[in-house]
Amino acid sequence: MIATITTATVAALAAPVAGLLGYRQLKRAANARKIRITTPNSIDESGFVRIGGIDQWVSIRGEDLGNPVLLEILGGPGASNLVFLPRTHVWEKHFTIVRWDMRGAGFTFAAGGPDGQGELNYDRLHRDALEVTEYVRARLGVAKLLLVANSFGTVLGLRLARNHPELYSGYVGTDQNIIDGGRDHTAYDAMLARLQKAGKKRELATALEMGADRRAWTVKQVAEFNKLVLTSDPLSYDTMKTVVIRSLWFSPLHTLRGLRAYLKAMTWSEQLQVQAATIDERAEGTDFPIPFFIFQGDGDVLTPPQPAKRFFDEVSAPVKEFALIRNASHFASFRHPDQFLDLMLTKVRPAITGQPLAA
Repeated sequence: MIATITTATVAALAAPVAGLLGYRQLKRAANARKIRITTPNSIDESGFVRIGGIDQWVSIRGEDLGNPVLLEILGGPGASNLVFLPRTHVWEKHFTIVRWDMRGAGFTFAAGGPDGQGELNYDRLHRDALEVTEYVRARLGVAKLLLVANSFGTVLGLRLARNHPELYSGYVGTDQNIIDGGRDHTAYDAMLARLQKAGKKRELATALEMGADRRAWTVKQVAEFNKLVLTSDPLSYDTMKTVVIRSLWFSPLHTLRGLRAYLKAMTWSEQLQVQAATIDERAEGTDFPIPFFIFQGDGDVLTPPQPAKRFFDEVSAPVKEFALIRNASHFASFRHPDQFLDLMLTKVRPAITGQPLAA
């Protein structure tokens, strides 16, 4: 979802910091020290695993292998969560976290390029995710993984949680997308109101021309919509600059060449958004046989909390909970990793382990 605005913002910021590459190296080194894992019974391994006929990057990190195992489903599409490690490393004290750069994302895209990704569609990603799940179960000797999906990854996350309760102990969606076959226009209507109030006549004309039905949008129009939504909202734009762009720029795992590949991956993967426009989550089902959680930014304008709450209210699950992350737009868990972790420890972990949070 963020390829266009991320690329534009990186370009805008790169010029004034071109003479500060030394500072960037210092920050990257500090972040590398920050994310080191040295505790007993810990794990910190990453590399390529043969998944779906191609080599895909899988990272497994955690301070105690006795903790629940969490599989992240990245957003974007094509946006690897590995850039957020310095912000989220504290999660690894309580969970063993598997971060998978799926085809079209991160190191997987960087290694194979566009021609090395094979087919890119939701059926293929679904099969890949199941292969990753089986790999992790065998590698760590665990029966089930906790699914945690963010942003566009929640489309795949819902499908996995709905169809494979034998593999997953629970589902957590944040920046939760609810695609309902084009019926909901909450984000679009609110964007029009912001543009009109700000007197952005050219941007408003662009938005009106594309119309509210995302099923008719081209890849270019989807990218333009995301850009207009995020740049027209002050909290969202601030999050892009202070959380997303800074995480990219100071990532200890990504060189400058790696950042270019990262951005190209997101642009290349935008085709998934057009493919997903006709999905109807309610038609696919609201019965989830596992604990079900949605933690949404209270000010999210890209995936607003209202449609997510309406869907949540229709969900049938053995345990379910909806919560808002305060002072957060999109990227809520990365802007406020402390709030997100608190919800994970007080709501999710007791539900999947059957044990209350230790004092």
